[in-house]
This record gives sequence, structure tokens and C-alpha cells, in this order.
Amino acid sequence: MQAELGYTSTQLTEDAVAGAVTRREWLFVITTALIVLAITSLPYLYGYWSAPPDKQFMGVVYNIPDHMQYFSWFREFSESNLSANKLTPEPNAPVFFNLLWWGLARIGGALGIGYAGMYQLLRWVATILFLLLVYRMLSWFFADRLRRMTAFLLILFGAGFGWVLILMKYTITKGELIWPLDVYVAEPNTFFSILGSPHFVAAALYMFVFDLVLRGHAKGQLRYAVYAGLFALFMGWQHAYDLLIVYGVIGAYALLVWLRDRKPPMYLVWSGLIIGAISVWPALYSVLLTSLDPLWEQVLAQFANAGVYTPPLYRLPVLLGLPFLLALFTALRRNPFKLRGVSNNDLFVRGWFWISFVLIYLPVDYQIHMLNGWQVPIAILATQGIFAYITPALARWFRADKTPTPRLAITTAAAIILFSALTNIYLLGWRFLDLSRHDYPFYLYRDEVAALRWLAANAASEDVVLSALQVGQYMPAETGAHAFLAHWAQTVDYYGKETAVARFFDAATAEQERLGIVADFGVDYIVYGPAERALGAYRLDNSKHFRQLFSSGGVGVYAPVSE
Repeated sequence: MQAELGYTSTQLTEDAVAGAVTRREWLFVITTALIVLAITSLPYLYGYWSAPPDKQFMGVVYNIPDHMQYFSWFREFSESNLSANKLTPEPNAPVFFNLLWWGLARIGGALGIGYAGMYQLLRWVATILFLLLVYRMLSWFFADRLRRMTAFLLILFGAGFGWVLILMKYTITKGELIWPLDVYVAEPNTFFSILGSPHFVAAALYMFVFDLVLRGHAKGQLRYAVYAGLFALFMGWQHAYDLLIVYGVIGAYALLVWLRDRKPPMYLVWSGLIIGAISVWPALYSVLLTSLDPLWEQVLAQFANAGVYTPPLYRLPVLLGLPFLLALFTALRRNPFKLRGVSNNDLFVRGWFWISFVLIYLPVDYQIHMLNGWQVPIAILATQGIFAYITPALARWFRADKTPTPRLAITTAAAIILFSALTNIYLLGWRFLDLSRHDYPFYLYRDEVAALRWLAANAASEDVVLSALQVGQYMPAETGAHAFLAHWAQTVDYYGKETAVARFFDAATAEQERLGIVADFGVDYIVYGPAERALGAYRLDNSKHFRQLFSSGGVGVYAPVSE
């Protein structure tokens, strides 16, 4: 059977799991995960504990718009299996599904925990599972503990040269941060994702498919392809675009094995077909949703509003840092065109590394998400380079006997890990600085929260609430009603809605135009507080066209007066 699948007994022996993981190593992984989770919890604790008496910390420390989108789904899924888009005023049917937020909503409902609490549960569970999976995978590529631990720590703490850009901001660029995305992109940065974007950590679990493929290939058993397909299906219902990474990496691996052996790798061919047939359905659903439903088609078209794309090729070292440079050096040093005699495990890492250059530049607006997980093959190759090339070179330069010693290897690895973590040290400190301002978007006035709670109790699910963006982005998650303006992609005609809100609160706007905005979009309520007053001097309490329904301090909720 193994011969029929294109895999010989010699290769089977060669590519068995490289090194069994000891109990002490698993303890190291768990302990490290808990320490990192404790450290990354500090900004959240600071946000809650330092909130002024008139402000409320809303439970998220980074990327409020996208998180409020997820939390809107959380609220909808707590009552239904499908979600409508509540981040836009246009009526729309509940046709959207996401397994991650559906599951969190159902668990949260059973436990009586809201979105902020379930978000923390996601952070902790996803982080522990991901780090355990990563270490399990590293046992395929490294036989000894030191190399496994080095690669693990590079995956966990490695980041780019963003700290250099920060130093430049306060010196030669006079307060301007050039290439800010090269500092703040979370997808290829495990630590930053754990800190502020744990859904990326959860999404990166897709690589368990690779572990199953490698395991099945080593044993020549197609049942592992079935397991891999089922897991890919499970992950696809959470992030369908990650299936592009799964298919691309497996395809690249199969191609390299084919080129090395000069015959089709039938096991991988059959595995790919099985995995694809089982898992393609979430991708098909996403394509149909964004092509057949007019509203979701417009949502997809607005992804370009964020202006977030993979940095150009020449800036990848800035984003990915020293580990990337070491990985690139290692991959080129080993002659990527020489495949004869290369083991399956090494071919897999090469395929994953090189195909990612294609995936991250796919001509789609979500191309930057293809960076998620690339830090794993980067760290594997970087670790190989540290021990195969860097440490021996240092020994030749600094030791009389020119012999690499374990102490030199450990010191070199530790120095590279520490240097690679500098940007993450900044990112952690930057969260405290941002939160110390006690301002939007991380905090709302308690009177605004009171207004949201009143709307949650009194507004119907189909009602539309107009407010400034600072409050509107919280509206669906907190009230279940439609927000007039909430999200750069999910709000249809985002910039048009943004202009309409500014016009509404501008005292110079003609009353007829203001009433036209209300009528055109079926606005049922208007929130009027500090964020809205900052947009313009229009006074709703002085208008005969609006009546106040709720008031708390400086925040009121108004409704149009029927003519």
C-alpha cells in the first residue's frame, strides 16, 4: 500500500517524527503560555482598574471596529443560528454564519458570560492550544530539545524591526511614523495576536491539518487525510480564507516531492483531493454569499476601505524582522533548486515558506491575512540557520579551537530571540500608553453606556440608531439594533454614511436635509452625547422634530416626531 501511494519504506523511516517530546518540555510550553497570557492580561486589568469615574472600559485593547463586528455576531448568534448585518441601517436577512462566534455565543449563553468575558476565554484557550500544537509540530523538524525550544520562542516572541521605525519617529522623522502597518500588523506576530487579536491565534490552528498530513504521509495511511479534511472543514467555517493557505501549502509540498522523486506522489495527490472535497464548502458558501447577496457583495467590495495590504516585498524584512532574514538566508544557502536527497520534512518547510510569497500577494483585498501562521516555517528555517551556520561562524571567529559549544549555541539563540522580541516589548508598553488616555475608542462615557442599555431594553431588532461612529460601532453588540454608522466595511456606503452623520449634527444643515436622512434610512433613534456634539452644534433638544426618550447626564436618546 505504501509503495502504491508513492512512499517507500526508506522514506518512512527517515521522516518519522524527529524527536519525542518529553513531559518536561510540555511543562515548559504550558508554563510559558501561562506567563505570556498573564503578561498580556495586564493591559486589560489596567483598562478596568484605571477607568475614571465617568468612563467605562469596554474590554478590548486593540482594533475596536473589527472586534465590535465580531461581538455583534456574538449577540446575534446567542439567539439565532444565522446573523443579519447590524452594522448598517439597510434591512437585510440573517444569512451570515461563523462557527467561532456562534460557538462562543452558545457557550457564553450557557455560562451566563457576555462577549467581554468570552473574548478573554478565547484568548486563553486559543493561545494554549496553538502553542501546544506548534510544539507538537516542531517535533517533526527537530530531534533535540534546544532547537525545538529555540524555534518555539521565535514563533512566540519574534517580530519585525518596528522598533527601529519607532526610534526614527522620535528622532529623524520628527514625529511621523513611516510605514505604520509594518509595526502594527498582527497576523504574523504571535505575541501581538495573543495580546490584542486572539481570533488570529484561533485561526492559526488550521496548521493542525499540516500535522495530520505529515503524520499520514509518514505512515502511508489515508485516514489521516480524512481527519485533516474534517478539521479543515471545521476551521473553514471560522475563516474560509485560511483554506487558501491549507490548499496552497499542501499543493506546494506535493509539487516539491514530485520534482524530487520525478513521479507523482500519489499519497499526497489523494490526500489533497480528499481534504479538498471535505473542506471546500465554507469557501463555496463565502463565495455565494458575497456574489448572490447584494448587501454582502457591497461589504466585500469595501474591504479596500481599510487600505491594509501586505507590505511590498522590499519591506517584508521590516515587518518580519531578523527571523525572516535568517530564514531567507537558510533557504537560499541550501539551494532551493536542489531537491535530490532532501527529506520530506525539509521539503514541507521549504514549500510552506516559498508558497507564502505567492499567498501573501494574491490579488484580493484580504491578502494580508495570508501572513497568519507564516511565522512558523520562518522560525523553523531561522532555527536551522542559527545552529547550522550562525553558531559555527561565531565559533570560527571567537574560539581558538573553532568548535561550537552548547554554551555558545544557547547564548546565540537567546540573543537572537531577545533581539527579535524588541518590537513586542514596545507594543505591550504602547497598549498602556493608549489606554492611559481614557478616551474613545477604548472607553465610553458611563452615560453613553446607560443610553446603550436603555436602547437594548427598548429598541426592536430591526430599529436603526443614528450616532457618531465612536458610539455607533458599539451599537449592534450592546443593543441588537442596527447602527447607522459602525464599521469601515460592514456599513454599506461607509463614507456616504459618515458624511450623512456629520451633516446631521452640523447646525448649518437645512432641517429638510436632516429629516431626509432620517426618512431615507428609517432612523428610529438618535443618540446625542459628547461624540455627537463634537461633530456639530445642532441641538436636538431645541428641535420640534425630535423628542427625548431617555436622558443620563450629558447623553440623550431621541426619536423623530411623526408628522
